[in-house]
Amino acid sequence: MLDPEIPVASSARDLIAIEASLGAHNYKPLDVVLVRGQGVWVWDNNGKRYLDCLSAYSAVNQGHCHPKIFAAMVEQAKKLTLTSRAFRNDQLALLYEDLAQLTRSHKILPMNSGAEAVESALKAVRKWGYEVKGVPADRAEIVVCANNFHGRTLAIVGFSTDPDARGGFGPFAPGFRVVPFGDCDALAAAINENTVAFLVEPIQGEAGVIIPPPGYFRKVRALCSERNITLILDEIQTGLGRTGKLLAEEHEGIEADVTLIGKALSGGFYPVSAVLSNTEVLGVLKPGQHGSTFGGNPLACAIARAALKALVDEDMIGNAERQGARFIAHLRGIRSSVVREVRGRGLMLAVELHPEAGGARRYCERLRDAGVLAKDTHEHTIRIAPPLVITADEVDWAAETFARALGD
Repeated sequence: MLDPEIPVASSARDLIAIEASLGAHNYKPLDVVLVRGQGVWVWDNNGKRYLDCLSAYSAVNQGHCHPKIFAAMVEQAKKLTLTSRAFRNDQLALLYEDLAQLTRSHKILPMNSGAEAVESALKAVRKWGYEVKGVPADRAEIVVCANNFHGRTLAIVGFSTDPDARGGFGPFAPGFRVVPFGDCDALAAAINENTVAFLVEPIQGEAGVIIPPPGYFRKVRALCSERNITLILDEIQTGLGRTGKLLAEEHEGIEADVTLIGKALSGGFYPVSAVLSNTEVLGVLKPGQHGSTFGGNPLACAIARAALKALVDEDMIGNAERQGARFIAHLRGIRSSVVREVRGRGLMLAVELHPEAGGARRYCERLRDAGVLAKDTHEHTIRIAPPLVITADEVDWAAETFARALGD
């Protein structure tokens, strides 16, 4: 559907050519040039409308350009945007209160990007290991999972098992052990006297929406408690409603020692992330030992407060649970020889194709042409993560579009 409000801008071909000429080629996006968004819909520079089934990797859970988050951003931008943490501002304490009430966290460290939150947690748990647990200096070890995705900084890619993520970027920092995801026995075998933490995603998003066996995280929680290991859950994608719960840990009734959130904490308006923990872990950080010029700035805090309020007040988390169940039922009903498996939780879904299907990207291009934007990952998987404001009618239409694109 064409939108008459959007004038035809420079041609997509011209804009794509400029990107190819002047930009680093570290992404391979679908060839669609977007200029406007509202709710679950986005429009390209020719006025064609698409249903967004990626939500900027779950950063736009509240929908594109949510009016109340936008209003909070504009109001705060008129007053004060940045002080650095050299001075206090009137929004940071209020964000702390909102997050503590919502997540039962005892201490909060505000940052900007998800990768910064991960790096901050790695630093804090190492320091906790030395000062509280008594690990010898520079011997701390952190266990991570194969096929993890926690960001793209140098330390993080050093413990990635993805050849594209780590190839050519070494040497890497030591102190990490890799175990299979979903295997608690392997985790137990990897723990030793120097282990300070286990860093893990509740659902592996970039790996293709991989869900661990039932009961896995209850066993992990018990093991970490028994061995005095800090459990760090990276909820940067899974958190804030994506799986039909505020945090994905709730599906197994556990609580992490450290929880990382980001992406949807901003509603897509501004980079905001946070490390949620307790005094024992975050209390080891003293003035001058860690920080960020923009972390906790008043503009970010005002936006994050509005983003959290929208999630709760508009029942987006409940809607994710309801519409996720509807969407996955539709997807599992598709009759197609190219579909190997459909999996997901809430509105974090994936369709894995058989290798002989010729790769997921070609089907994402078919979907784009039909008005749905989704993203391929790991060659054979289509990730599906629409904004949490999607309606039943929109789910039905999207599922019909998937059926046509994937059907025999």
